[in-house]
Amino acid sequence: MPNPKTGTVTPNVGAAVTDVKGGKISFRVDKFGIVHSSVGRVSFSAEKLADNAKELIDTLVRMKPSTAKGTYVKTITVASTMSPGVKVSPKV
Repeated sequence: MPNPKTGTVTPNVGAAVTDVKGGKISFRVDKFGIVHSSVGRVSFSAEKLADNAKELIDTLVRMKPSTAKGTYVKTITVASTMSPGVKVSPKV
């Protein structure tokens, strides 16, 4: 759903479209530190989904605060809306 907090409702539509086409990554983090994000649609090819997921993980690792110690990404689970999750190795 459109939401002003996520930038999908804005008076500057041109800038919002440019941001999305330029590769803007949006995600949210809950109070437990779990990151929720979309990496694609069912119609995407497997290669495109893998590229999108790798880019999301790389972005999260780059955003790691310098004060964070220890393992930053402990587990990764990928799931569609109505399916069980599949665990992915974070070391890849």
